[in-house]
Amino acid sequence: MVSSSDVQYLERPGQGRLAFDVHGSGPLVLLVPGMGELRSTYRFLVPVLVDAGYTVATCDLRGHGESDASFAGYGDVDTAGDVEALLRELGSPAVIVGNSMAAGAAVIVAAEHPELVRGLVLVGPFVRDPAAGFVKKLLFRVLMARPWAVAAWKAFLPTLYTGAKPADFADYRAQVIASMKRPAHRRAFSITTRTDHAAAASSLARVTAPSLVVMGERDPDFPSPEAEADWIARELRGTAAVIPDAGHYPHAQQPAHTADVVIPFLAGLDSRA
Repeated sequence: MVSSSDVQYLERPGQGRLAFDVHGSGPLVLLVPGMGELRSTYRFLVPVLVDAGYTVATCDLRGHGESDASFAGYGDVDTAGDVEALLRELGSPAVIVGNSMAAGAAVIVAAEHPELVRGLVLVGPFVRDPAAGFVKKLLFRVLMARPWAVAAWKAFLPTLYTGAKPADFADYRAQVIASMKRPAHRRAFSITTRTDHAAAASSLARVTAPSLVVMGERDPDFPSPEAEADWIARELRGTAAVIPDAGHYPHAQQPAHTADVVIPFLAGLDSRA
């Protein structure tokens, strides 16, 4: 795995280090990737946000990328604690952009620490447990067990990119898999796949931050991506945008279209300040 030259580390005492980087100047936006992803999933969105006048931080989840895999726990609640700690380290409230399970973590932070969160952008968000049958859940658990988790994720990842794929998708997937092949990181990823979203679901009603839900119209994780986006937006008293020809990662698959909905949302928050 190639290390980033501008990587910084946040020490979580007694647990491990979280890798992050910071670019630009202006109001803070923190980009948090989903399970199995690297912070470079936001490689197309970061420069656009920097050019728009924002300080942009991206981080690797615990047990992913350049973050340590020595942590005792993994999942939504643990990630929320990491996001809170990173925001306190960065020293200013932020808009949190969270993809997939990181969206659930962002909701928890916004509910528990509203002073740290100016707004939420939830991308392909898991903020409640999906209504999957027992057999489907069991099959996923078996596939993501440690002996074959890496091979299973390598095969599964392209299906999550339903629709347009980034031109560099093959290279990016190779980086994801190389990172995940390290024994400790493989174990951490396998444990992360067992997370549930109960804490996020119970936090929705307590969120007061302005919220934007961004969903790919072809996201295979939801029976009806548009219906899920609308439901989350209603729960948060926010707005929703559906990105054409994108699956679970619209920020990487359709970065220009995603930026076209995210930047006006950010600008609206700035006008309220």
